[in-house]
Amino acid sequence: MALKDLPADARPREKLLARGPAALSDTELLALLLRTGTQKHGVLQMAQSIRDHFDGLAGLLHASGDDLKQIHGLGGTAKRAELMAVLELARRAVAEQLKAREVFGSPQAVKNYLQLHLAHKKHEVFAALFLDAQNRLIALEELFRGTLTQTSVYPREVVLKALHHHAAAVVLAHNHPSGTVQPSRADEALTQTLKAALALVDVRVLDHVIVAPGDALSMAERGLL
Repeated sequence: MALKDLPADARPREKLLARGPAALSDTELLALLLRTGTQKHGVLQMAQSIRDHFDGLAGLLHASGDDLKQIHGLGGTAKRAELMAVLELARRAVAEQLKAREVFGSPQAVKNYLQLHLAHKKHEVFAALFLDAQNRLIALEELFRGTLTQTSVYPREVVLKALHHHAAAVVLAHNHPSGTVQPSRADEALTQTLKAALALVDVRVLDHVIVAPGDALSMAERGLL
């Protein structure tokens, strides 16, 4: 059914203005962003199809521009650009939260932030959150790409970045494109190597977070740090 054929109080825009955004379903909110559907599918049907394709909003938020481009109706630039902008706004909102207060006052926010940045990537990425003395976020930097081992992640480079940011502590992070967040023996060995290297310059390793689409694991919470 086209939006124009719906009762006025059931149309997403009118419903939002009358009752607030919380009254709308995920599909209706997404339909508002899309504005129009395709020749074969109305905007609500298109929104539901996109939501189903990514297994919900969390999956959509972790989607890359290339992922979106594969969806019928998002091959052009306008709608895809708007969805990518929403994703970037979500990243920046969480970053502001982490910069304004102690990171570990909200451990779930850290996981969400890292998922938004790393979980959608098709290759392994090693990154670090650099923190000040109050454990507030200074910067997130992607440092290495590819299969992560003690030989492919260079402790010297991590130490230099920590010194560059005048960091007092770091949270290490990487993604598992396979979808599992269970740490490997190599992950555990790498964590200990970096922990020892950073300790030489009085920088603490507070955690190593492993992310995948829809999931995240804290090695500190598992007692592996």
